[in-house]
Amino acid sequence: MAEAVTYELLHKDAKTGARRGVIHTPHGDIQTPVFMPVGTQAAVKCMRPEQVRDMGAEIILSNTYHLYMRPGHDLIKEAGGLHKYMNWDRAILTDSGGFQVFSLGRLRKITEEGVSFQSHIDGSSHMLSPEKCMEIQQALGSDIMMAFDECAPYPAERDYIVDSMHRTMRWLERCKAAWTNRENQALFGIMQGGVFKDLRRESAEIITDMDLPGYAVGGLSVGEPKDIMLDVMDDCVELLPENKPRYLMGVGTPDYLFEAVERGIDMCDCVEPTRIARHGIATTSHGRINLKNAQYTRDFTPLDDECDCYACRHYSKAYIRHMIKAGEAMGPMLLSEHNLHFLINMMKNMRKAIEEDRFMEYKTEFYEKYGGFD
Repeated sequence: MAEAVTYELLHKDAKTGARRGVIHTPHGDIQTPVFMPVGTQAAVKCMRPEQVRDMGAEIILSNTYHLYMRPGHDLIKEAGGLHKYMNWDRAILTDSGGFQVFSLGRLRKITEEGVSFQSHIDGSSHMLSPEKCMEIQQALGSDIMMAFDECAPYPAERDYIVDSMHRTMRWLERCKAAWTNRENQALFGIMQGGVFKDLRRESAEIITDMDLPGYAVGGLSVGEPKDIMLDVMDDCVELLPENKPRYLMGVGTPDYLFEAVERGIDMCDCVEPTRIARHGIATTSHGRINLKNAQYTRDFTPLDDECDCYACRHYSKAYIRHMIKAGEAMGPMLLSEHNLHFLINMMKNMRKAIEEDRFMEYKTEFYEKYGGFD
């Protein structure tokens, strides 16, 4: 049986681990490296699907936990699956919901069976197991399904991480056994192990032995210092096979995207672009700007004079600031479109730089203009 999702390596940068490829899916090809906009509840916040598509996004991410809670996977299946339900004709990756369930704190309990929890919406009781996770994602009909795992917190004691990682590996075996729609959907395994390199290596050996269509690095960017994250990631990426997609979960600021791609990561996602937009913040080629600041009251220039997004072509900082201060929905809408366009275009430029063996030159140019990171 042919795999639903495959990876094709097109070129490797001559000086770094950065690589240019394409992921083939039932709903079209994805040029990599790629940033995936997040549409948690079957919508990228403040954006119509047509806008997301027209800015060049070839894949978006939706969330199993939230869609299970509301409106329910059975309803979405009845509607014809997630693609039809949300009017999105390109690829979809669904997160397993594990991160959301584990973030419920006192409202959940972890057992070998899975996680029992109370809904954040109405307090009702539920159990999310590896089998249930696969049932939900297969009903949603996403192109790429993520295995059910525990995203362990940072900091955490080694003993806790050992137990958590091994349980996640056992859950992966159960996910694979429950994965029945293999001709249309792919299952990605997730490497865990916290900041302990030996545990990361053990986890990588287990998941790659299962010969899945793709693999993710989970449990990073959860509060650990940046230098620790990069040190761990240096080891993580080289543990994953070259002929499969590599996905770093939950990363979406320009610096982390550059660092991930430099090390050979193909896919990243984050709610960051639309989240900061709702707080009046724009990401530009010269760094972030906060439009709530009074200095932009009479600034009639675009958000970024190097950007050709709809917001930059038609509106000024002063106008968008007015929209934000007035509480008009137009403000977050324009900033969300700009921030997503910025990252998608940045990834496009990375792909071109890799093809031309000048990734580090592009990274240096970008950093110098951006003006540094926190």
